[in-house]
Amino acid sequence: MKVTSVNVKKIEKENSRMKGIASILLDDMIAIHDIRIISGDNGLFVAMPSRKTASGDYRDIVHPISPEGREMIETAIIEEYNK
Repeated sequence: MKVTSVNVKKIEKENSRMKGIASILLDDMIAIHDIRIISGDNGLFVAMPSRKTASGDYRDIVHPISPEGREMIETAIIEEYNK
């Protein structure tokens, strides 16, 4: 599986750790929207789309299963963000 398309919308809010929102297309077949680009203590990282549960916790709607899958998605999004 590979990331075939990445769209990033940068967000410029003062004092906000969220730097953008991304959408990706996997193998020209699966779209994932609302991936947040966050500025963390060790640089940028991505947070997968999530929703609030009845107990008040947040749970990812979509997420990679393997570290390689996460790295592939994160690398593609951060590279597009930095362009």
